[in-house]
Amino acid sequence: MSTTLRRSAAATAAALIAGTGLNLLAPPAADASSPREAPLIASDPAVDTTDLYAFTSPDRPGFVTFLLTVMPFEAPDGGPDFFPFATDATYNIKVDNDGDAEPDVTFRWTFSTDDRRGNSTFLYNDGPVTALDDENLLVRQSYKLEATFDGGPWQTAAASAPVAPSRVGNASMPDYGKLRDAASVTLDGGWRIFAGQADDPSFLDLRVFDLLYGGDLSETGNDSLRGFNVNTIALEVPYMDVALGHDGTRNPVIGAWATTERPKVRITGENRGVTGETVQVSRLGNPLINEMIVPAGLKDTFSASRPDQDAGNPALAARFNDPEVPRLLQKIYNIPAPATPRADLAELFLTGLTTKAGGPIRTDLNSQLANPDADPDAFRPSEMLRLNLSTPVTARPSRLGVLGGDPQGFPNGRRLTDDVLDISLQALAGAAQTGKLVDALGTGDRVDANDQGFSGTFPYVALPNTATVSKSAAAAPAADQGAGAALAPDLAAQSSPLRQTVLTTAAAGLAGAAGAALVVFGLLWHRRQTAAATPAVPFTPGRVTGQAPAEEPTLPPASDPYTDN
Repeated sequence: MSTTLRRSAAATAAALIAGTGLNLLAPPAADASSPREAPLIASDPAVDTTDLYAFTSPDRPGFVTFLLTVMPFEAPDGGPDFFPFATDATYNIKVDNDGDAEPDVTFRWTFSTDDRRGNSTFLYNDGPVTALDDENLLVRQSYKLEATFDGGPWQTAAASAPVAPSRVGNASMPDYGKLRDAASVTLDGGWRIFAGQADDPSFLDLRVFDLLYGGDLSETGNDSLRGFNVNTIALEVPYMDVALGHDGTRNPVIGAWATTERPKVRITGENRGVTGETVQVSRLGNPLINEMIVPAGLKDTFSASRPDQDAGNPALAARFNDPEVPRLLQKIYNIPAPATPRADLAELFLTGLTTKAGGPIRTDLNSQLANPDADPDAFRPSEMLRLNLSTPVTARPSRLGVLGGDPQGFPNGRRLTDDVLDISLQALAGAAQTGKLVDALGTGDRVDANDQGFSGTFPYVALPNTATVSKSAAAAPAADQGAGAALAPDLAAQSSPLRQTVLTTAAAGLAGAAGAALVVFGLLWHRRQTAAATPAVPFTPGRVTGQAPAEEPTLPPASDPYTDN
């Protein structure tokens, strides 16, 4: 990068961090589930994005996995209709690989329902279900997966892939694992796809809303999501399909976010699929930004916004520069709030960790500015989940991610076992600035792992729960945490000064992807089917060119992202 280009990128970031010039949203992202984070989306759970994960596949070198969960708080006994994906909506995962805050790759899911009940029964199934095409399964869903690369035309990767049904119970589905396996499909080209119900992989204590755990940290230790299920979309693709120039070695850093869209006008009682003009009703990169950082009056606007619109919003920039949580910690626990504006949070969640943007964290890890083929002059700070694909899979992953000396962990993407809530509280209290953890917050929320173990193979998430939530016992976490789960010691035992950790990557010439800082970052809370699904049209992942990108949906008014008529 030339001196001029370096100065350009640094100037852009400096303007952001100082709160002058560009007014950018830079909320300290939060982890764990982000259910019901905004007023309007709270009334539409089928399209409420709750969590987004992005991590290098631990069992398959050269592949990256994305997981998107929607529809929070699914109780196992929530019949008789249970929890279908919306059929008049689109679910999207978008990837920016050059840092301009616009999608270079978009994956799009649309769902269909075959409801065979008619007037004969109210049951989801009228006998034991042993296969996805079992005649006893009366409500079935399938989906179409499409993708567009580098502004090319939409291509169909799977025309009618099966959805794993809601898990009604052991009498209805005596071997649910078999149903899960049948819904885990391998496509031509190596893609693996899945959609269906799963145990909610997030773990945290949501009593944080009671004035930060009761005012004395007494209301901690309960996993608020234990026993609940969530609808899950999983996709595993080769690096080349998401990396800039299709080269994940040379350009390994990507940024990802998820959105859901609804028709702008919906006809109540009629299933018309996705027709006409659509509008975005939910957005998620780093979880819980909207729920815990954005003030109530701006939440619906954020749900409808795009990363390239993060610039030019002074009200949101103000909330980043002076986030609410540190002030609450000071008021309730007498923990001094860090000085503002919070430049460290800007680097963590708007630019990624990089020395090329002029931020205060002097390390290189997961900014698109590290990609040699990215144009620094086009770089645009924006909120998204950033991942360096070249970071080796950790032999002993820490639940504390980078803070635990594990540079593969959050905020360098997000694995299922990354415990970000504890780290977030520390960051908001200023640990990233001082280099020391805040002893008063050493135990965090005392929820350090999911109650169910994760699988070591795709789609990685645990099977759905069957026990009624109100009767669920507080089970200890399973030993097999698969995709990333050797647990680090409790945070309270790690109150020594933060160590700086350097990660050497195999990607030659990648100046910005070699280092990993021991940073505390600002955010708050949260097998496969042998027969491949047959594409409807010839499908060549990552090699399509020649058409303009699809037009982005029009930004709706903040108070009314869609209308029911």
